[in-house]
Order: sequence, then structure tokens, then C-alpha cells
Amino acid sequence: MTGTDHYTDAYASTHGRFTVVPAAYVLLRRTGAGGDEVLLQLRRGTGYYDEHWAFGAAGHVEAGESLPTGAAREALEELGVEVAPSALELLTLMHRTDGSGRPIEQRFDVFFQVCEWSGEPRIVETQKAAALEWFALDALPEPVVPHERQVLEGLRDGRLEPVSVFGFTEASHAGQ
Repeated sequence: MTGTDHYTDAYASTHGRFTVVPAAYVLLRRTGAGGDEVLLQLRRGTGYYDEHWAFGAAGHVEAGESLPTGAAREALEELGVEVAPSALELLTLMHRTDGSGRPIEQRFDVFFQVCEWSGEPRIVETQKAAALEWFALDALPEPVVPHERQVLEGLRDGRLEPVSVFGFTEASHAGQ
């Protein structure tokens, strides 16, 4: 391939490449009555970790959209708040898999936090969430979506790495 060629789906499929699904997560954070607080939503009606608490806003980044723009869009779509992309603070980039080996299950989840926004957070997509509540970072509810809990606990404990992994085992790295 030369510098002017582009990777094609056919090239990728014949060279063992896989699809990476990027998602942006937005954690609204404030100092409240409970100290350091985070806004979480209770998932319902999605078929994915229903009845689990999760970041207030999250979703797939759309084609042609930057991560910060996608994160700001998700905050507006799911929480009804406006977030300036420049106000987003990167927490971690998580490489995640469900361990199935399916190409679609290679995920890059980019977690942001924000302390400044316009508007009052509310459930916008009522078919996807049953509740929206502030929780002290040191008193998280049960249950929380597992990979999101890992991020919240790392944030709380001051041990959140810039790049984190979830769902991989040593066996999944064999031969690499």
C-alpha cells in the first residue's frame, strides 16, 4: 500500500483486522450534600444491563464525529444538558471485550467527566432509563454496569489509569 491508498473492508478482512466500536461516556460531577457526587441513570428497557446504574450519558460515536462532539451530543440527547466539548475532562480510554472473540465485541470506551454544563439534568429518553440520581462517589449504588463500576471505583480510589482494559484474560493475549 502506498501513502495515497486507503484501507478497504476487503483488505482488513483478509489481514485479520477487526472492527472497533467507539463509545463516549459522560459523567456529570459536582460537590453536593454528599461530598463528591456523580450523576447516574438506572437503565431500563434497553436489553443491555437493564436495572443497573450507569453513567448519566453514553453512546456510540457516529461516523465523521469526533469523540468530544459525540460525548457532548450524548449529554444533550440523554440528559438534556449542553456541554462544551472543551469542558470534557478525559478519565480513561478503556479497551473492552466480552471475551466472545466476535469482531464486533472489540470496544474502545472513552470516559469523560464534566463539572460545568448548561441546563438541569433530566431523563430525556424515558424508554431507556427509569431514574436519574446523584450519588456520593464513595457510596455507589448496586448494581452498576461492571465496566463502568471499574471506572468509578478507580476514580474514587485515585487509581484510574489513562488506558484501562476490561474483559481480557491472559489467554486472550496468547501469541501476541
